[in-house]
Formats: sequence, C-alpha cells, structure tokens
Amino acid sequence: MDDSGESGRPQGERPQASAGGGGKGTPRETGGGLLMGRLFGVPVYVAPSWFLVAALITWVFGGQLDRVLPDLGAARYLVSLFFAVAFYASVLVHELAHTVAALSFKLPVRRIQLQFFGGVSEIEKESETPGREFVLAFVGPLLSLVLGGVFYLGVQAVEPGTVPGVLLAGLMISNLIVAAFNLLPGLPLDGGRMLRAVIWKLSGKPMTGTVAAAWTGRALAVAVLVGLPLLTHSGAFGRSSEDVGGVDTITDALLAAILAAIIWTGAGNSLRMARLREHLPELRVRALTRRAVPVESDTPLSEALRRANEAGARALVVVDGQGTPTAVVREAAIVGVPEHRRPWVAVSSLAQEIKQGMRISAELSGEELLDTLRATPATEYLVVEETGEVYGVLSTADVERAFVAAMARTPS
Repeated sequence: MDDSGESGRPQGERPQASAGGGGKGTPRETGGGLLMGRLFGVPVYVAPSWFLVAALITWVFGGQLDRVLPDLGAARYLVSLFFAVAFYASVLVHELAHTVAALSFKLPVRRIQLQFFGGVSEIEKESETPGREFVLAFVGPLLSLVLGGVFYLGVQAVEPGTVPGVLLAGLMISNLIVAAFNLLPGLPLDGGRMLRAVIWKLSGKPMTGTVAAAWTGRALAVAVLVGLPLLTHSGAFGRSSEDVGGVDTITDALLAAILAAIIWTGAGNSLRMARLREHLPELRVRALTRRAVPVESDTPLSEALRRANEAGARALVVVDGQGTPTAVVREAAIVGVPEHRRPWVAVSSLAQEIKQGMRISAELSGEELLDTLRATPATEYLVVEETGEVYGVLSTADVERAFVAAMARTPS
C-alpha cells in the first residue's frame, strides 16, 4: 500500500510512504525495528509486527499446503515460513522501486520499513511535478506486476503439484494481488497518488489533487469494509457460500475492518498533512525570533538577565572581546538555576557553542526552515541578517508551539 503523510513534529519529518500492500504510520528514525542492512544507502528495518504476520502466514499457508501436499507432514510449516519470507522479499522489491525512483529525482529517502501489512518507504520531500509524482507512485505496482510475471514463468517451468510449483504459484498470485490493490485510485495507495498526480496536472493545484484522492480513498475504505465480506460470501475468492463458516465470516470481517481502517486513516492523514503544508509558510523566522542582548562570557547570570529585562529581550548571546557571537545561552539551563545562585553563575557555564548549522538566516520560513532545523538539532539558534548582523535567537520551543498552532487550524 502506498501512503503519504507527515509527522506532527516541527523538525520537518515528511515520510511519504509507499507500501507493498500494507499500512503506514509516521515512524521516526529510531524505534523502527530490527535493522537488516542498507540498500542504495537507505536503511531497511523490519518492524516487530512483521514477525506476527509471518507467523500468521506460516500457519494459514501451512493449512492450505496440508490439503494440496498432504505428504509433507510437519515440514509444510517450513515451506510456509519460506513463503512468508519470500513474499516480504517481494514487498521489499516493491519498496525499492519507489526508493530508486525517489533517489533518481534527488528526493532523500529516510528508510524502508517492512511491517504488519506490507512496507513503507519514507521519502522526505514531496515531488516537485505531477509527472514525477505519477512515476514515483507507479513504479511500485509495476515491479509487483513484473514479479508476478516472473513467478508465472517459473510456474510453467516446474512440475505442478510439487513444492516449487505451489510456492511459485502462491508468490505469483500474491504479487498480482499487491499490484492490483495498490492500483486502486484512492490515497494512501499508489493508485491514489497516481490519481492525485493526474488531477494536479489538470488543475495546476497539488492541493486539489490531494483532496480528491483522499476523499476517494475514504470512499474506497467504506467499499472495502462492506464489499470484501460480501465478495467472500459470493464465492469470488474460490469459496462457495456453503464453505464459509462462522470463523471464516469473522476472519473476513476482521480483515476487511483492518484494511478499511488503514485506508481511511491514511487518506485522512494525507489530507491533513496537505492542508498543514498550506500553513507552513506562516512559520517565519522573523516572526518567531526572540530579541537578544550580547553579554561577555564571564557576566553573572543575574546581571545578564537584568540587561535583558531592561532591553525587553528574551534571549542572551555570548560574545568575545571583539563582539563576535560565540555561544547562545540555553533557556532550559537558566530556568534550572535558583535565583539566589544567579549572581555567582557565569553565563558561559549555561551557554551552547554556536556550531556549524546553528547560525541561520532571518529569511527562512516554511519547509525550508523545518529542513534547516532538522539538519542541525539544537534548542536555540543564532539568527542573522544577510549582512551578518545578529537579528536574535530562535528557540525550538517557539517553533514547536507555532507548529502545533498550525496543526490546530488544520481540519481532518
């Protein structure tokens, strides 16, 4: 499944996910599960939920093998486990297609994660054109279709009714299902992003495409919730209505509910994040910067705060003998010093050295601002004019509050 979204963090996380038949959240770089390695320089993680699904696939497919290949005995579960791993390897190929396309368009990819219902490719930036958006979305299902064709050729080359034949047939069918499901025209699926790209091209407005594709995705979620159990009972998946028992009915309904919830949530997140992106230009460094006063490193904290209060400033910048800024006094450190000790605490002991990346332009705003802060995480930044003159200090806490306020003005 393909899914687009952003995290609710002002550091600028914008994972644009595309999953091979699975759901998507907005996971951070840490806590992504087990690191399996790197492909094309992108880390690949396996989420803990994958092991649950692998066990479920092993159990279900093992039961099917018992009917098709009864002579296998208990070994059928080893074959089933191999199928589960091979299927998720196919999902990884699906994700790699998105990743390679993104990298070719100079879009950074944070990571790939295999999880409960498929995979996620976290692409950090939006496509610049509808054509690139369409290609980026289409390559995943295309690779799944190609894999389905490859496994079909494999089925023709082996003897039917054997372990290789059953495995290749299962992988062929599963990849075709992944491709077909992802091509459904609604966010967060790949087909939804393709629809978004088409409407974006026709209207000239990416937001118009996102709104249309997101609401189509929500309609699709309702259709899955209602239609999947009905299709199962109608025998569309090879089972007659007489063969469908109570447990099967509950299982089908639960699967439909999970898929519908994933699609509905993903569509809502895509819509919400697109609307949030409209508010990002409101995050302007000039509007958020605190006025600062310069103080020398040996200045007592109490004296520095007195000067700041007189000047109506809310930040302190440590300067050397020539007046060049060298550090920014951390607000959290000031709060941690009791008032009675402040006359004996020098500001230098509470300051953070201005390192590369902590000196930012007063002209930054929107996504460019978030990208800059994410590149060099810090609690405070020195804001300078284009001439090099100090404009003030930007606190991450102020950006956090502005970002949350923008989210509060963004309807679902």
